[in-house]
Amino acid sequence: MPTNADVWADAEEQMSAAATATATTTATATEAEEAAALLPTGPGGLDTAAAIEDDAFEVIDAEELVYEKPSDVDATPTISPFDMPGKWYVVHTQSGYENKVQQNIESRRRTMGAESTIHDTVIPMEDVVEFKGGKKVTVKKKMFPGYLLVRAHLDDSSWDVIRNTPGVTGFVGQGRRGAKPVPLKRKDVENFLQVKTDGEQTVRRTKPRLLFEVGETIRVKEGPFADFSGEVAEINEDQLKVKVLVNIFGRETPVELEFSQVAKL
Repeated sequence: MPTNADVWADAEEQMSAAATATATTTATATEAEEAAALLPTGPGGLDTAAAIEDDAFEVIDAEELVYEKPSDVDATPTISPFDMPGKWYVVHTQSGYENKVQQNIESRRRTMGAESTIHDTVIPMEDVVEFKGGKKVTVKKKMFPGYLLVRAHLDDSSWDVIRNTPGVTGFVGQGRRGAKPVPLKRKDVENFLQVKTDGEQTVRRTKPRLLFEVGETIRVKEGPFADFSGEVAEINEDQLKVKVLVNIFGRETPVELEFSQVAKL
């Protein structure tokens, strides 16, 4: 038979287990109440008891709270200049007076009431690599010196405004005398104005071209061959040098010169 000591030991063990279970239940209830206090209640909120009981709420990672997905890039398509009102024409000007002629056309279209038919004037530009002080620099140059583009509805009035502008010597693509010129094609307009044609939204930037080209005749301005002229046979862009075929005593002799020692004719 169990002794009184054994009975008391069993009773104490059962009481201890019960106390532990009660404490655990109380702690769990307290945690649930604290969690419930953080949840929204009332109209539009969550039913706290149901949420806790059914695990209806989701734990969200802290990074998800601060991370915001970038919005989609505006996919508004770029309008090609060819699709703008009017047609594009090439106007020939006196050399070196492109800017002045552009200003004159802009002034005349305003003063002569031709703003509804003469829409825009552009001098096409491109990036050109030059070498100054032994360093390569990229500068803007006129793509077609002596020419500019005009976008217009070319009727008798607008044609008269443009062709009688001081500095204008004529239109390119004009047939017989008195006939109106032929407008540029889409490919030429988008090429001259450097616009992408493959559906991309950005305006492309032309690759810079060198000031000199193979096969071009240039003049030597410094060194023992100063004032000689010759044909460019090779260009070394990395070393900033050019190989020129200079005619010496009736024979073409290759001479390697620095870019700073030569100039365009």
